[in-house]
Amino acid sequence: SMVAAILFIFYSHIYKKNHDITKTRKGKTDQLLRVDDHDFTMRPAFGGPAIPVGVDVQVESLDSISEVDMDFTMTLYLRHYWKDERLSFPSITNKSMTFDGRLVKKIWVPDVFFVHSKRSFIHDTTTDNIMLRVFPDGHVLYSMRITVTAMCNMDFSRFPLDSQTCSLELESYAYTDEDLMLYWKNGNESLKTDEKISLSQFLIQKFHTTSRLAFYSSTGWYNRLYINFTLHRHIFFFLLQTYFPATLMVMLSWVSFWIDRRAVPARVSLGITTVLTMSTIITGVNASMPRVSYIKAVDIYLWVSFVFVFLSVLEYAAVNYLTTVQERKERKLREKFPCTCGIPNTKTMMLDGTYSESDVNSLAGYTRSQIVIEEEKQNKMVIHLAMSNDSNSSRKRGLKGHVGLRIIQNTHAIDKYSRIIFPGTYIFFNLIYWSVFC
Repeated sequence: SMVAAILFIFYSHIYKKNHDITKTRKGKTDQLLRVDDHDFTMRPAFGGPAIPVGVDVQVESLDSISEVDMDFTMTLYLRHYWKDERLSFPSITNKSMTFDGRLVKKIWVPDVFFVHSKRSFIHDTTTDNIMLRVFPDGHVLYSMRITVTAMCNMDFSRFPLDSQTCSLELESYAYTDEDLMLYWKNGNESLKTDEKISLSQFLIQKFHTTSRLAFYSSTGWYNRLYINFTLHRHIFFFLLQTYFPATLMVMLSWVSFWIDRRAVPARVSLGITTVLTMSTIITGVNASMPRVSYIKAVDIYLWVSFVFVFLSVLEYAAVNYLTTVQERKERKLREKFPCTCGIPNTKTMMLDGTYSESDVNSLAGYTRSQIVIEEEKQNKMVIHLAMSNDSNSSRKRGLKGHVGLRIIQNTHAIDKYSRIIFPGTYIFFNLIYWSVFC
């Protein structure tokens, strides 16, 4: 019986020993970090000086820029560095221990958030993209992969020849600068970017970091970190989609100046088509832009082009009206002079400001005494010519000098001068526009 008792005590001791080893292995991490021995709802060194928390960021991608919503979307790796002596552990090799997101819920971590963010999330495929690395002396590295959509105050006064500067702002939500000192861990070197980052409409010029204090009247001062980047817009897309079509529409409206003024359907349809096309271009550009209360550079170009197109329509309206007035006066003159009043073999001709050398020569066979001139309101001239067979070279020379009297321009001159004034003015506008905004 004595031997049996000794054997029972021996095997019981072996069982308990093996059981304790198994238990220690299961709880090795918790026991080593002593997570249950401390209150991690309090920050490290609570009641003492502010805890320094270093930050560095690696930008993985700049996903999109939205002019309508005035925001941008960025995917980045956000890393925090601080020291919490409550997490220190003995280690012979001085190697760190790495954990996933499950340990984060059990310890204290900085409560950094993105100021002016609209949406943000931590990636969770295939698991939460969170990494926690603890060193024997209590230093902690906390890394997350985040996508954030944040506001960007954009100025479109020079759109689409503009550059935009946006900022992503990081700040502690609860801890003021007296409890937590947030800073860039390595200065400007704290921000890394992927060389392959690119956008379809923008050229990313530079990334840089800044920091300053932010004040809230009800809670106090907070450390705030800034990720600043400058974007320069590519103009080629807008040249093809906006500027070039608008310029073509203006040039197309000038074609009407070379069309016969009596071709009413042709000139009216051309004018209306160019006006409607310009309206469509303006509407399309504004549909992809926020409703700002100031004038953009593209608005200046499109509306000036629209005015040129509209003026070409008004130009033909003036030409058509003056032509109608002229024909009415011609009709009245015919009624006023129904006969040639005794002048044999007479012929009536209407001269205007567009007469040519051949028109002058056609009158050279008539003497000055045979020409009866009637002027009404300096608009036209009705000439009654006596047809005679006695013509010679001396009469021709005399009449050439006589027909050199001043003849006031009629409606033909409006088209004539429009062919020069409209293109010249538009070219001058383009020179001024591109020299100011480029």
